[in-house]
Amino acid sequence: MQNEFLPSRRHGATDESSQSLVLTIAAAVIVDGERLLLVRKRGSPYFMQAGGKIEPGESAQAAVAREVFEELGVPLAGCEPLGQASATAANEAGHRVDAHLFWGCLSGEPTPAAEIEELRWVTLTEAGALPLAALTRDTILPIVAEHLVAEHLVAEHSPLSD
Repeated sequence: MQNEFLPSRRHGATDESSQSLVLTIAAAVIVDGERLLLVRKRGSPYFMQAGGKIEPGESAQAAVAREVFEELGVPLAGCEPLGQASATAANEAGHRVDAHLFWGCLSGEPTPAAEIEELRWVTLTEAGALPLAALTRDTILPIVAEHLVAEHLVAEHSPLSD
């Protein structure tokens, strides 16, 4: 998978190229079969990944685990780093996000908690019809599509599929 790796920035640092405030976040890409989990925060029209801001002194992996548990009520069963990406923030005008992305699995059935008003398991086609955060639309959906194609190819060529 191709990922855009960015130099790490402090939470709230300024991006000199665009003079926008940069928020450093951790987000979980959670896929079950061919469905992607998307969440929508209270008061926002945009769907995105579960996750949030990294607290001072907290690792990105600890942050994504904490945020997923707070927002979905279930812990991550495991997560793998995917890399970092940057996008315009969906809910903070004049901000960008530098996101540490993790491929994750849940250890139970998620329910909306904390600031999450709604969650949906969607196919890529269904996701494309929703209002999406820029990070989800421009970075996450292509990563998930690439993963699903690779998974399908492996299944097709597996000796167990005969």
